[in-house]
Amino acid sequence: MSIYDTYETIIGLEVHVQLATKSKAFCADDTTFGGAPNTHVSVVSLGHPGTLPKMNKKQVEFAVRLGLALNCEINPRNTFDRKNYFYADLPKGYQITQDASPICLGGSFEIKLGEEKKTIRLHHIHMEEDAGKLIHDIAPNHSLIDLNRAGVPLLEIVTEPDFRSAEEVDVFMTAMRQLVRYLEVSDGNMEEGSLRCDCNVSVRKKGDTQLNERCEIKNMNSMRYARQAIKFEQKRQIDLMEKGERVAQNTLNFDPATGTTSPLRQKEDAHDYRYFPEPDLCSIHLSEEYLANIKNNLPPLPNELYEKFTGKYGLSEYDAENLTESLDFALYFEKLSESTKNYKTSANWMLNTVKSSLNDGGMHIKKFPITPKRLGELIILVSEGKINRQAATQQLFPLMMETPDL
Repeated sequence: MSIYDTYETIIGLEVHVQLATKSKAFCADDTTFGGAPNTHVSVVSLGHPGTLPKMNKKQVEFAVRLGLALNCEINPRNTFDRKNYFYADLPKGYQITQDASPICLGGSFEIKLGEEKKTIRLHHIHMEEDAGKLIHDIAPNHSLIDLNRAGVPLLEIVTEPDFRSAEEVDVFMTAMRQLVRYLEVSDGNMEEGSLRCDCNVSVRKKGDTQLNERCEIKNMNSMRYARQAIKFEQKRQIDLMEKGERVAQNTLNFDPATGTTSPLRQKEDAHDYRYFPEPDLCSIHLSEEYLANIKNNLPPLPNELYEKFTGKYGLSEYDAENLTESLDFALYFEKLSESTKNYKTSANWMLNTVKSSLNDGGMHIKKFPITPKRLGELIILVSEGKINRQAATQQLFPLMMETPDL
């Protein structure tokens, strides 16, 4: 047995979800991704003297939607605080966030690990604004700053330290991306920074119950890099402990080119941020009617549809996973299943013929011209032997795509 096998890794996540609102958290600046640097800014998001923030109602709604989907307790009265720190991409010199009274408390998220399921506990979810972005790879001797992202609304999901491997983190983040897309609160594009996470990593001997010093790996927006970073950090910390050295609590940067982590700064504690109540924003009061209205309008969630497809429809786990990749694709299949009870055949059509057609045409299922009822009629004709599958897919299906109303 390797010495590394005598240790276990303890991981907690801080997941940042950039919300799909049209305007920023506390002003009317555009949030569209990809604009020319420093064009989606204003005196409010830049923190000019005398300017005042104004709450974005959509951010609150999206926070409640996500909180309800994650089994959180929604705080009926929540407040904002100032988190004070200096960084070049933080124009105000502080971040408006929630510390003392976040909008969502507790909660949990079930993930699937092969044949096993695991529940990840959540500590809370809070609302805040994003910082800007430092760019290091354009000018050889300078770092450039783009403040378009400064003030974009975020939700931060803080988990309990329930992860034990990089693979579990990967599964959790993939499932979280699917969930925020189902809820339409974020596009979940990790490559654009819409979904990213900070990984808090520590190690301890198996059988120990005490948590050791942790290091935080910042801004992981690629799961491949997150797996590499966590595995490197596991080994680094174990090597230190085996030599009798102390693991220092640091904030780390991960370099994909070398596959290594390096200290960015000493890890701050809460008192270092000098939190105090945000004086320019009132507390938010959420009525029972408001919460009930949002809850009643939640879409079916991925796990619910997965259980329905494997249970009621008797589909394989593979079929169910692929059919539930996106909400609209899953809902189309549900409508199709009202027209024909040949569920397995319908799934095959969806995952092969329909999906290929969507991919070839660069089309979203919402734009698919054939209605579920019409596709169901074609599937019935094939199932009853009135037309063979080859003729249906190669002749009738293309004709229906061209003339869906016939």
